[in-house]
Amino acid sequence: MATLGCQFHCRMHHISQNVKAKRFISCSTNPPQNNIKVIINGAVKEIGRAAVIAVTKARGMEVAGAIDSHSVGEDIGMVCDMEQPLEIPVMSDLTMVLGSISQSKARAVVIDFTDASTVYDNVKQATAFGMRSVVYVPHIQLETVSALSAFCDKASMGCLVAPTLSIGSILLQQAAISASFHYKNVEIVESRPNARDFPSPDATQIANNLSNLGQIYNREDISTDVKARGQVLGEDGVRVHSMVLPGLPSSTTVYFSRPGEVYSIKHDITDVQSLMPGLILAIRKVVHLKNLVYGLEKFL
Repeated sequence: MATLGCQFHCRMHHISQNVKAKRFISCSTNPPQNNIKVIINGAVKEIGRAAVIAVTKARGMEVAGAIDSHSVGEDIGMVCDMEQPLEIPVMSDLTMVLGSISQSKARAVVIDFTDASTVYDNVKQATAFGMRSVVYVPHIQLETVSALSAFCDKASMGCLVAPTLSIGSILLQQAAISASFHYKNVEIVESRPNARDFPSPDATQIANNLSNLGQIYNREDISTDVKARGQVLGEDGVRVHSMVLPGLPSSTTVYFSRPGEVYSIKHDITDVQSLMPGLILAIRKVVHLKNLVYGLEKFL
């Protein structure tokens, strides 16, 4: 339950030639001391701004720091077009913010929305200040994940590396694994509104999940080199077709088939807001970890 703090302010009003002092009471809701302190690294990005709003609305946590190289010095609440400022300036120095927040001795989580090249050092810094990390960056290398896992084990400090924060995407992956035991043909078709590295992390994760299950897919043309047939991921014949079509949502469809039947599973993302329930879940879970966990699906 939030505590209610009241502060007395004195405002000066100039009326004609006289100066009058007027007192008023402003009541504000102060976060409980046991809230999880959340530091968002990459706070000015679209997903970072969405995270600021989501954390502010969630129970049991609060935004305590905002890190980015853009909009430095501006209030992150105003950057996110919130009705009221959060009185938290955007800072570019991660170490300074972590050091300041660590003095409160409260539970703290660093959300990393930066990029794969800085993740390892960011997590090391957070761990040095006794803070857990949630990492959501595109195309993080498995070598980096392995190095982070060894580091977190040694430090007994939790970290969640999430290839996706979309609960719907995870449910699609789980459904695809179940279907793979019943079909011999499978292909993944994805679309994105903007050109990025393809196949996407979602498609790659699905293909990895379907591999090494004792199945060989698409035997009829598994060895074809026709480019129009898409890219084969792994050695089990899972094909991925990637489309860039402005105006379409980010979409992933997995098609399974056998003679006389087609089974398809589709998931669309139309707004970054769809990732926020997964992010809030990740924050609540990571504070209890003492090692690295790869994949939000471990908590569903």
